[in-house]
Parts: sequence; structure tokens; C-alpha cells
Amino acid sequence: MFEKNPSSLRESSFARWYALTIVSFTMFCGYFLADAMSPLKPLLESQLLWDNIDYGIFTSAYGWFNVFLMMLILSGILLDKTGVRFTGLLSSVVMVVGASIKYFAISHYFPEGMSPIFGIKAQVLFAALGYAVFAVGIETIGITISRVIVRWFKGKEMALAMGLNVAFARIGTLLAVAIPLPIAKYFGDVSVPILFGTLLLCIGLIVYIVYVRMDLKLEQSEAHIEKDDEEPFQTSDILSIISNKGFWLIAVLCLMFYSAVFPWIKFATDLVINKFHVNADFAGLIPSVLPLGTLFLTPFFGNFYDKKGKGATIMIIGAFLLILVHGVFSIPFLNDWKLAMALTVVLGIALSLVPSAMWPSVTKIIAEKQLGTAYALIFWIQNIGLMVVPLLIGVVLNNTNPTVWQGKETVKSAIRETYLQLQPQLKLNKIEFEKAVDATTTRLINQVLVNTAYKGKQDTIGFGSFKNELLEANLLAVKNLKQTKSQKQTLQHVEDACVNAGYAAIDKKQMALRYDYTKANLIFMIFGVLAFIVGFMLKAEDKKKSYGLELPNINK
Repeated sequence: MFEKNPSSLRESSFARWYALTIVSFTMFCGYFLADAMSPLKPLLESQLLWDNIDYGIFTSAYGWFNVFLMMLILSGILLDKTGVRFTGLLSSVVMVVGASIKYFAISHYFPEGMSPIFGIKAQVLFAALGYAVFAVGIETIGITISRVIVRWFKGKEMALAMGLNVAFARIGTLLAVAIPLPIAKYFGDVSVPILFGTLLLCIGLIVYIVYVRMDLKLEQSEAHIEKDDEEPFQTSDILSIISNKGFWLIAVLCLMFYSAVFPWIKFATDLVINKFHVNADFAGLIPSVLPLGTLFLTPFFGNFYDKKGKGATIMIIGAFLLILVHGVFSIPFLNDWKLAMALTVVLGIALSLVPSAMWPSVTKIIAEKQLGTAYALIFWIQNIGLMVVPLLIGVVLNNTNPTVWQGKETVKSAIRETYLQLQPQLKLNKIEFEKAVDATTTRLINQVLVNTAYKGKQDTIGFGSFKNELLEANLLAVKNLKQTKSQKQTLQHVEDACVNAGYAAIDKKQMALRYDYTKANLIFMIFGVLAFIVGFMLKAEDKKKSYGLELPNINK
């Protein structure tokens, strides 16, 4: 299988790529769970009654422990001191624990009626804590695998290897954006996709154990090779890293670039539904094009960087594409779904360009013994954006659409009251009742968003009376409901009647149920502008310090 008697196992081409495949699968599992809640935002609103700030708090929790408790920096130091085996296993276990807490929080097992904690809904807070724990694991495994790739590919196809790792991880993002909403709607339970992601992480943990055995073989194969007389990492090396201007430029570029991409993904499905009138059943397919593009292009650009160089230039082009995409997304009257698809493809190209050059470039600016800590510091800075920006977008959406969430709550309240009055006929148990209310609410709101063109009145006056109007319309629609032998068929008749009657009432009232994402997209565009400026600064610093960012990576 491997080449016979190589001076080091990493000299075996098969061994290098096999090791990459193993660790990339673990990343794939983590990336699925990281974004699995993104397409579920509409269901979180209709089923769990989360608003934009609730969703923003949950999403921003990704950086709570990584930023405030400095967990990423500590993880980087741990990586430099203990190596990739221990750190990788530990982070994989942490991901599983965090995902389990997150699943429990949004499942039917979570106790009802808990009072808010620190002013935050108990369910939201527990889900956020689980996500925060998971984030420590996924970010730590990220820097660990970066170090694994350097360990196996230094002086070889390193940018290509990093690009392929990112591409494989993006398959996880693709599936996370495309399939959770259909799965949740099929099972009538928003928590099912999270359970699936948790089980997937358990498989990822097992796969990383396989890599640990392979890493031990690598170490044994190099036991006879004389090592460079290099001092081990010391805490004082952190000062050396943070005093490096090139490090700060690439870290800030990372912060600005990813702040314009990953938080956007968290809201992308909801954006497509609200701005482009796409049915919720298919809305996730448009954002899923983004990681699909990176799947093929990131390795291509990485290979280009390996052989031709131009790393700083590649990052500048990627940042410019961000400005273009979010600028066009910000234009209110451009709402054709085909345009959304095209813009997402371009954003995918940007997401292929920048990482394919940025992560390998770190190895040209920072000494190898400091790479674990350097990557950790960059990820820590990046996590500031991943924590702050989603909450900022949630606040902006609530402030620019002040009554949308209240309108959705009113609609669900009327539907719940309808089913309560029909309960003597329907005789549903608790779970069946909640699923029926959730399904009807979700379908009605989706139909309004897809089929109506009005902007909607941002006005709370009359919400109470409208609930009564909607209830009366629903009861009138089901007045002559005939009981069928099949409870499922009876429920379908009730749902159809409520959706048709509710749609007519909401359309007549022109109730605001649609979010306007214009200002939110302008914020993302600003991050793109800042990344573009920092890219030019990094290129100038490279010319001054001769880092070699514009030079090829492969040693000839």
C-alpha cells in the first residue's frame, strides 16, 4: 500500500493523501453541524417562536467561549505543546458534547415553561450554550488539521492539500444548507436534523482515532531522521507572533472576509425566502450552490498558488467579489431567484479564492513551531466576527422590520386557538397537536412570503383584533368539516382550510410578514470593502518584507 522503506512516511504520496482524507472527513462532520440550524430559521420562528434577536443570540454563541474565555488561544498553545493526536481527539469529543446539548435544547425533551435566564429564553440560552461548546471543538479541530496538513505536506502540495480539506469541509456546509429544512418538515420536528448531525460527529470521532494510529506510524518512520536543532514552543513566542505586522494584516483580512460570508450563510435561506419569493422547500438549494462551487474551485486555486504563486493577489480578487455580490444583494427591486443563484455562485468563487491563498500564506509569515498558536490567534480574531456579526444582523433585522415577528406570533396564536376549538373532534395527543399547529403555521407563512408582492405595513395597531378575525375565518372555513376514517386525512383538510382562509385574510390586511434584508446586506458589503483594503496593505507588506506570498509554494 505505502511505498517501501521511505525515509519518512510522508514521502509516500498515498500516505499523505490518505491522511488528508481521514482528517478532512472529521472536518466535514463538524461543518455540517455548524451550519445545520441556518436553513431552520423560518421553522425556529414558526415552531419555537424565536425572533431575530433569539436567533442572533444563538448564532453569536459560536464565539462566546472561544473569544471571552480565550479557548482558541489556549487550544493553540495546547496543540503546540501536546501535538495533533491529543488535541484532535479532545476537540472531537468536545464537538459531540456540544452538539448533544444543542439537540436537547430544541427537542421535545426540553422542559416547557422554564423562565427566562438573564433575560434570554431558557431554550435559546441552552441551545446557545451547546453551540458555544461545539464551537470550541470545531475551531480547535480546524487549527489542528491545519497543523496536520503542514506536518504531511510541507515543501510539497500544501496549498492544494489545504484547498482540498476546505473543499471537503464545504460538502458538509452544502448538505447543512440544503437538507435540514426538508428533513425537519418531513418529520415535523425542527430537532431531527440536529440529531442527525450529532450522530455524524460520533462517526467523525471514530475516524479521527484511525488518523491517530497513522500519525504514530509517521512518528515511528521519522525516528531515525535527525531533527533540526530547534527550541520547543514557549509562551513567550506569542509576543513574537503579535509583534509581526504581516500576521495582523492576514488576521484582519480573515476577520473581515469571513464576517461577510459565514454570518451571511446563517441568514441566507431566510433571505432567499423573503427577498426572492422562493418556496421554503427549495430555498436552501440556492445557498447550497456556494459550498458546491468551493468544492471544485478551492483545490484549483490552491494548486495554482502552489505552482504559480500570486497569493496576495488572489486574496484581493476574492475580497472584490464580496463587494460585488453583497452590493447587488442590497438593491431592493432585484428579486429574481435566478439572480440570487448567480450571485451565490460568485460568492462561492470568492470563498474559494481567499482561503486557498490565505491559510498557506500563514506558513510563510510565521515559524513552523509557532503555527499552532498563530492559527489559533487568527481563528480567535475571526471568532470575534462570527460572534458579533450575527447578533448585529439580528438586531438590524428586528429594528428595520419591527412588527414582522409579532405578526408571525399572532398568526400562530390564531391557528393554535383554532386547533384548540377543534380538539374535541380531532382528539390529538400533545405531540400531534403541536406538530399540527407548527405545520399549518409554517405552510401559511411560507405561502404568504412566496405568493404576495406587497411590502407590508409595519404597524402593531390591530394585531389583537386581527387574531380574532383570523380565528373566525379559520372556524368558518372548517365549519362543515366532515370527520373521515383517517385522522391524517382529517388533519390535512383542517390544514388546507386554515391555510386558504388565513392567506386571504393576511393578504387583505397586508400584514407585514416579510423581512427586508437591504440594510443587512449593506453591512456585509462594508466588510467586503474593508477586506479589499487590507488585501492591498498585505501585498505591500509582502513586497517590503519579502514573505514570498506572490511566489510558488512547491520546492523545486
